[in-house]
Amino acid sequence: MEPKLRIQIKETVREILEESDMETTTEHQIRRLASNKLDLDLDKSEYKTYVRHVVNSFLEEQKAKQEDDEEETGKQEQEYDDEGNLVICRLSAKRKVTIQNFRGANLVSIREYYYDGGAERPTTKGISLNEEQWSTLRKNIPAIEKAVKDMQDRDI
Repeated sequence: MEPKLRIQIKETVREILEESDMETTTEHQIRRLASNKLDLDLDKSEYKTYVRHVVNSFLEEQKAKQEDDEEETGKQEQEYDDEGNLVICRLSAKRKVTIQNFRGANLVSIREYYYDGGAERPTTKGISLNEEQWSTLRKNIPAIEKAVKDMQDRDI
């Protein structure tokens, strides 16, 4: 296989992988999408083997990155708010993402806060997602990112 074609296949497959849901996407689907983009039959054995190699390399990189991120997160000192909820991150001076337990249900909350007598208090402005809702949102993040990117591309 020519080096130029090898690079094109690798870049196309990686681009598709980065936009795909790794929980549901199959190697066959990746090959089919890349075949359409490249106008080339990647089901032929020489291409199929190379695509499998690119997919496996990508997955190994993602796994290593996730392990590094988890290790780094574990090293950071955890912050708790005045109500004892775990603060995952601060989105701005007034907004933050927390994990809380409310009436036995674990919730991911994205909320605005205000100061009252030196203590941070939550406002009604925000949303709390139960585990099922959080899972649904998380699975749809790639679609949201794509839609935002498409909107930004239209504005240019």
